Amino acid sequence: MSWGIELWDQFDNLEKHTQWGIDILEKYIKFVKERAEIELSYAKQLRNLSKKYQPKKNSKEEEEYKYTSCQAFLSTLNEMNDYAGQHEVISENMTSQITLDLARYVQELKQERKSNFHDGRKAQQHIETCWKQLESSKRRFERDCKEADRAQQYFEKMDADINVTKADVEKARQQAQIRHQMAEDSKADYSNTLQKFNQEQHEYYHTHIPGIFQKIQEMEERRVLRLGESMRTYAEVDRQVIPIVGKCLDGIVKAAESIDQKSDSQLVIEAYKSGFEPPGDIEFEDYTQPMKRTVSENSLSNSRGDGKPELKFGGKSKGKLWPFIKKNKPPPPPPASASPSTVPNGPQSPKQQKEPLSHRFNEFMTSKPKIHCFRSLKRGGSTPEDFSNLPPEQRRKKLQQKVDELNKEIQKEMDQRDAITKMKDVYLKNPQMGDPASLDHKLTEVSQNIDKLRLEVQKFEAWLAEVEGRLPARNEQVRRQSGMYDGQPPPTVNTCAQDRESPDGSYTEEQSQESEVKVLATDFDDEFDDEEPLPAIGTCKALYTFEGQNEGTISVAEGETLYVIEEDKGDGWTRIRRNEDEEGYVPTSYVEVYLDKNAKGAKTYI
Repeated sequence: MSWGIELWDQFDNLEKHTQWGIDILEKYIKFVKERAEIELSYAKQLRNLSKKYQPKKNSKEEEEYKYTSCQAFLSTLNEMNDYAGQHEVISENMTSQITLDLARYVQELKQERKSNFHDGRKAQQHIETCWKQLESSKRRFERDCKEADRAQQYFEKMDADINVTKADVEKARQQAQIRHQMAEDSKADYSNTLQKFNQEQHEYYHTHIPGIFQKIQEMEERRVLRLGESMRTYAEVDRQVIPIVGKCLDGIVKAAESIDQKSDSQLVIEAYKSGFEPPGDIEFEDYTQPMKRTVSENSLSNSRGDGKPELKFGGKSKGKLWPFIKKNKPPPPPPASASPSTVPNGPQSPKQQKEPLSHRFNEFMTSKPKIHCFRSLKRGGSTPEDFSNLPPEQRRKKLQQKVDELNKEIQKEMDQRDAITKMKDVYLKNPQMGDPASLDHKLTEVSQNIDKLRLEVQKFEAWLAEVEGRLPARNEQVRRQSGMYDGQPPPTVNTCAQDRESPDGSYTEEQSQESEVKVLATDFDDEFDDEEPLPAIGTCKALYTFEGQNEGTISVAEGETLYVIEEDKGDGWTRIRRNEDEEGYVPTSYVEVYLDKNAKGAKTYI
């Protein structure tokens, strides 16, 4: 089966077929190139997807990844990143092993095809030239024969004519002989040319063309074979990454199997445990004796059994149950409420009217850990240094974490001090290496840093010991409570965070001496006499949404308009009313107040 024998007369068709074969090869190259681009784009999208869901550093989202389910998700993202890398490998291998390799082969194939068909055309031109020479020799021989025949006829005619001179006859005879000689020469030339052409034609059809077509056939067969090898490589490139892709998928399965629901549940306990004890039983309050009512020891209006009139906390409010007070624990000084979660280190909680017990219990059951809102952070709020705004268990964890961090810093400073000391000893033994005195300043600075850090550690350890119950109750708080209920003047305000903690460990601000005396002076007889509702002195518009989850506060929605019944007294709170039954305090910075100049008690602003 040879193209040179079977297709000896199909030169043009072979030329078209080989060009079609090259076009097929180039089409396959384009296909592989586009597949490689798809793989690369897919890998890029997978990487972007993995990166998009990665936890951001130093964010709350990063803290959530302590749970096994979140860790498994993070492992899945990492495995998908490796999975994307395998698609990049596919793209790279297809480009290097197929696309670039075949592109070079196509250029070589085009050159080889061009050379082969050039030789074929050259052979065609040669045989055509030989054929033309044969035709020319044949026509010349035919012409010379005709000329010799005419010259012979003319001689015979002259020889038969008696009127023609002998000289003319001789001339005609010579001319005929010349023509016959020319015809013989043309015949010999035609014979040689014909013999030569037949030889060339035989070589053309049996040697040159079969050889050229055989080369073209081999070239075409190599092209087909190369295309098959490229297709095999195409599959192998995919097959090579299957084990690694399988490992990635196995990693995802392993991550899924590593999820431990019990461990996650324990982490939730550690994250949100407040450390408070559930409230004790509510004792019966006997109202059968109008003047001497026996009140539960857990009530904030407890008169301490000394026969003194009961103190109130402002307005028509009576004593209110502190939600986390242990049984038999003395009530806190008024006002006894945690600071609103939206105002860290903000003003003290205002006074609150008495609410039904069921409402207070529901509020306790649905209360959530206080988290600083974003708006308060923008306004410059910050967490207290002793984390007194947190529940006891969370505060203990934060303090312990702070102590550990400070101890690590102390260790680093001590290592640095040891290094400087060793260097100083080296300088003392070898003065040419440096001046020992040059290290004194640095050594002193490091020592001062260590002393400062140790003081910080002692401070935080004291707070930690207090939370863990290793220290006795604060004398200052006891003194404040006994002073309030024994008629003694209250102490001055202490800015230390230790003296600003309510019985449940939450953060509160103390009232000034003036405000406490005012409570004693004005609210002594409010236990028995109801006051008239305070008149509105203006209106206000809520600038932000405020969740009034604490005692004495009221919830407002952004844009809501309400009545102002008591302006800010310098403590950062404004008393407002929605209707006759709903009134309370909101942070002054959360509302825009429009006071009525003609209202009683309203200040006049110029």
